[in-house]
Amino acid sequence: MLRTARTAPVAAAEEAQRLPIDTILVGDCIDHMNSLPAGSVDLIFADPPYNLQLDQGLTRPDQSKVDAVDDDWDKFDSFAHYDQFTRAWLKAARRLLKPDGALWVIGSYHNIFRVGTALQDLDFWMLNDVIWRKANPMPNFRGTRFTNAHETLIWAAKSQKSRVTFNYEAMKLANDDTQMRSDWLFPICTGAERLKDEDDGKVHPTQKPEALLFRILNATTKPGDIVLDPFFGTGTTGAVARKLGRHFIGIEREQSYIDAARQRIATIRPGVFEALQSVKPKRQETRIPFGSLIEQGLIEPGAQLFDLTKRYFAMVRADGSLVSGNHQGSIHKVGALVQGFESCNGWTFWHHEQAGKVAPIDDLRAGIRQKLDLLSA
Repeated sequence: MLRTARTAPVAAAEEAQRLPIDTILVGDCIDHMNSLPAGSVDLIFADPPYNLQLDQGLTRPDQSKVDAVDDDWDKFDSFAHYDQFTRAWLKAARRLLKPDGALWVIGSYHNIFRVGTALQDLDFWMLNDVIWRKANPMPNFRGTRFTNAHETLIWAAKSQKSRVTFNYEAMKLANDDTQMRSDWLFPICTGAERLKDEDDGKVHPTQKPEALLFRILNATTKPGDIVLDPFFGTGTTGAVARKLGRHFIGIEREQSYIDAARQRIATIRPGVFEALQSVKPKRQETRIPFGSLIEQGLIEPGAQLFDLTKRYFAMVRADGSLVSGNHQGSIHKVGALVQGFESCNGWTFWHHEQAGKVAPIDDLRAGIRQKLDLLSA
């Protein structure tokens, strides 16, 4: 029977008993974070005020007004005031994170460098800066600067010793078997995803696209993890967390955003548990030595192995070693020696023939691993 994401990880269920999970806390983010249990959150995603300093607003060449950020929550008396605010919420965030927890924070050139300094001063450990390149950025209407076509995200661990979640294999698969880079191309939030008010205006001026949060949560959390967003806005983090089987805690003080977020998240059904699992990292797979293939009768002593082009051949011995001419040793050592290389992945280099079909010996290892996984499920 298929399980929904809400039935997963027992640890997350126990955590839920002492945390206001899947809830929006109303009020000041620093006060709420300081009231929550220390070391209780797996990941924090923060989209803090950028301190854009748009006192005069923005206009297009036709003098129409640009719906930019001019809200009170983005206004600070000075850089010193902004820095004080930044350090206060980051300090609260660090206290909340589990030992292996991590934080994502997004910003523009107005604030991200100040945030980065505060992160390092508070002993966060920098992992990556990621560039979100906007496929459809707002043009520079005054023609006095380059078009501001990106925002910067910082991914930081709670400390240098933190063993953060990074679903490397899943990201590589999502990127057509190529390592995921640190420059991401997404459009800004538009169309049906953009929340509108009764007057067809934007509910929130800087609503982030769900695709951005989807990648972040898919890459750096697991089903059942608890994700806190101290600047919840209209609930993009909560919406994506719910879709991916993660729990969220949102903090927001603006009632119009809270109302929109609650309505938005209420319409989302959690995904099916099995569909939300990531590819198991190779380093976590059950170790299967080559000798196991011989012990279980999948390869007989005396059998011939060969490379895909059948240029090199080796004989299998009962102890799990190979012999090829004057070379002998493990599947990896002999594979390297016959080619004159320093190293070789013997599992993918050596092949065997069975029922008229040629396949790498790694297929046999995968079969044993699959049986073991079924027995331990």
